[in-house]
Amino acid sequence: MTPPGRDRLRELLDAVLDEDNRKLSDMAGDAYASPFHFSRQVSVGAGESPVALRRRVVLERAAWQLRHGASVTEAAFAAGYESVEGFSRAFARAYGRTPGSPEPATTGRDAHWLPAPNGLHFHPPSSLWVSDEPVRGGGDQVTALLVHHGVEDARALLELAKGLPDEEYRRVRSPGLGVLPWDGPEETLAAVLDALVRTLEVWVASVEGADHPARGADDAAALLERHDAVAPRWLAAVRDVARRGAWNDRLVDALCEPPESFVLGSVVAHVLTFSAHRRLLARHWLRAAGVAVDAGDPIEWLSRRER
Repeated sequence: MTPPGRDRLRELLDAVLDEDNRKLSDMAGDAYASPFHFSRQVSVGAGESPVALRRRVVLERAAWQLRHGASVTEAAFAAGYESVEGFSRAFARAYGRTPGSPEPATTGRDAHWLPAPNGLHFHPPSSLWVSDEPVRGGGDQVTALLVHHGVEDARALLELAKGLPDEEYRRVRSPGLGVLPWDGPEETLAAVLDALVRTLEVWVASVEGADHPARGADDAAALLERHDAVAPRWLAAVRDVARRGAWNDRLVDALCEPPESFVLGSVVAHVLTFSAHRRLLARHWLRAAGVAVDAGDPIEWLSRRER
């Protein structure tokens, strides 16, 4: 039983965010609990696992530090990362841009906040802010999870495809198959993976108001480069829509002939739907080519990220 006046959740959060508690076992020990019970208590009380909560708040602090003049190296080591490269990858996954790139012109106490299920955010110089309500548009955590899983999963598949001989990569595996009529046939692994990347390139260009992107090379190494170039822009675009609560805003897509109007939320749903289909199809064909590949389950992906 919790003694009167004792805020157990606050104690748990203090253990999560203590500078010296870099691992779950350290956090749990500081809170006088087993790792299992500590993780369960934090997850129930905060709606977020302790590892995910710490990672997010630490990245928010890093974003604030970068905004106020810290170098990428300084922010990386202050956040507890062992390398700048590891920090940069984590930052790009969260913010949709590299830590050294120009940031959006946003101001206010929440300019560095990431979407959160609990209103808990880093507040400078070294404290927490408990928001009365979630970040604007940030309540749809399932969408955020699916978007991040989609780009990371696509990258993992492209890495696997790099090891295939070209005859396997371009073998016709389903004659006449087409996923969407305007995208043409997708009878080979090469065509499916190209469509996976190309979809992001086209929609990001539409959202940004850029010219129709040129079609790049479709070998696996080139697709991986194309994916790494467009994925941060896609993450940033979706994060901006979520931040502004702009899911029902309309995009007039001048890249279509004739131009068409789309609800932004439906654009994200479209990308998620057909990305998932193509990634599962790519898995099936990778296995047929003798490549060992996981199930692509978001549950397993999230579990790996939170270890």
